[in-house]
Amino acid sequence: MKLGIYGGTFNPPHLGHLAAARFALDALELDELWFVPAATPPHKVLPADGPTPEQRMAMVELAADGLLLPGRVKVSDLELSRPGKSYTADTLEQLHARYPDAELWFLMGTDMFLTLQNWREPEVITRLAGICTFARTQSDSGEMLSIQAEYLQKTFGARTCVLQLPHIVDVSSTRLRELLAKGEGREYLSPAVYGHIIRNRLYGVDYDLRHLPDRELRACSYSMIRAKRIAHIQGTEQEAVQLARRWGADEESARRAAILHDCTKYLDMDEQLQLCAKYGIVLDELEQQAVKLLHSKTGACVARDVYGVSDAVYEAIFWHTTGKADMTLLEKILYIADYMEPTRDFPGVERLRELAYQDLDAAVCLGCEMSIQEMKERGLPVHPNTVKARDWLRKSNGKEP
Repeated sequence: MKLGIYGGTFNPPHLGHLAAARFALDALELDELWFVPAATPPHKVLPADGPTPEQRMAMVELAADGLLLPGRVKVSDLELSRPGKSYTADTLEQLHARYPDAELWFLMGTDMFLTLQNWREPEVITRLAGICTFARTQSDSGEMLSIQAEYLQKTFGARTCVLQLPHIVDVSSTRLRELLAKGEGREYLSPAVYGHIIRNRLYGVDYDLRHLPDRELRACSYSMIRAKRIAHIQGTEQEAVQLARRWGADEESARRAAILHDCTKYLDMDEQLQLCAKYGIVLDELEQQAVKLLHSKTGACVARDVYGVSDAVYEAIFWHTTGKADMTLLEKILYIADYMEPTRDFPGVERLRELAYQDLDAAVCLGCEMSIQEMKERGLPVHPNTVKARDWLRKSNGKEP
């Protein structure tokens, strides 16, 4: 196995880190790349008012997840779980003991590369791993790096590699922290990392979560889910707004309902039940056993309690999974937008999309029927509210006596 180790404080992890990691994966032909956030960096003192190691770890996990390379890109708590200063030599020795046959490459920025000989046990580092540095600017790839690479080779027998990044994100974490404190710099961050910063009020970023602009609300939503789900959220938002425009609903309410509708999607059963207890949500027998039915209810509560959405938006999120009898216009819009947004691909979805702009009730009714049929084919119980929604729509459209 060829394993890349990308260490650092990642305070915060920005798009430059992600661009470097993505390029190194291919350039070094790595099987895996691990981000390894430092707990206590030996070469500098972290700001006292900065994020905790655990918060930095959470941001790195969000950033790494955004690369959409599960299995190849991972995040390790090796240094966070080890007491004392986070020395690279110790980390590489641990990894070598765990994977004795792996070819290790340690990835670093140019500043670190130029001072490697001053680190603790550079001979151990260079014995256990190849050293790869990223040139962030054209000037970085000049004579100084070549001289340093030759010095490390002669002094320690090091294997070295200098990668000139094709796309430069020329910002340091220090500079980015300064920008964030002034309300700037979001363009250097993935939306999910930016959302985590907003939610936890890191680096001097201090929004009122109950009155967020749409862009910041999206970032917060994306920080609460897996990156693979973001395209679905975006598609649902797009579809909900278009349907609201078509059927005369409030577009901003549809937008915010769509942005937040899956915000608790990835909580496990224990976490879902804790939120249900917190918000007084009474669950029926089926809901107590089916975790997939709970995120609509808990998500609605979080949307209202944390993000200050209206009662109408709350209700739309609450019912978007099962539907119910006598749904409001906004509830119908979110239900069907979630069902047939552009990333959905299943037999009959094109008919559903066409019908949603011709006869909204008929589209929602068809969606309920398709959901009921799918659950029956999979041998799973159908929630009674989905049946009630279908029957109510049939009756209201004169299809049943």
